[in-house]
Amino acid sequence: MAVTFSHLHTEAGLKSLDEYLAGKTYISGGKLSKDDIKVYAAVLGKPGDCFPNASRWYESVSSHLAKSFPGKAVGVRIDGKGAPAKAAAEDDDDDLDLFGDETEEEKKAAEEREAAKKASSKKKESGKSSILMDIKPWDDETDMKKLEEAVRSVEMPGLLWGASKLVPVGYGIKKLQIMLTIVDDLVSVDTLIEEHLTVEPCNEFVQSCDIVAFNKI
Repeated sequence: MAVTFSHLHTEAGLKSLDEYLAGKTYISGGKLSKDDIKVYAAVLGKPGDCFPNASRWYESVSSHLAKSFPGKAVGVRIDGKGAPAKAAAEDDDDDLDLFGDETEEEKKAAEEREAAKKASSKKKESGKSSILMDIKPWDDETDMKKLEEAVRSVEMPGLLWGASKLVPVGYGIKKLQIMLTIVDDLVSVDTLIEEHLTVEPCNEFVQSCDIVAFNKI
């Protein structure tokens, strides 16, 4: 059955592709096919970390293409606006011309892709940080399991919660020590603490938060 991917130059399009590739190695099965090449050509560059399935697939296709086509590519017929890519078994082999003459439309599309890649690379320059945080409860009667659930329920673009453990403080009180990774341009630690962890509903369990370690990745 034919599958349609639309607007692969946008985050919405990449999200759709990422969801489709969940549990799949390639577009149409366990082996690289022409369907993968067509979709690959419509993607402007390697998808970011927020699209893990699409990113893994993109690297795999790139690896195969590097081995199969060591020479300089002449051009691929892809609409400049990122038209939908259809994965259909009945498509003719002539639909994709890897070595045809480059048209004005292809040149324009190539320029647009190059500009998009440069813009994307600038965004990727944004670093990440690894943080170790102490989160303290109100007292020894605070349910630490619910405290951790409340903390992990906080979701922000660029925020990833990691391993955690309970550390004794004294008088029967334990604090939650938790690792988190953030994308520096997307997540402010101050905002995370002041607008999420120490306000409702988290402040029912959380008294305060302290940064134990902050390291650039």
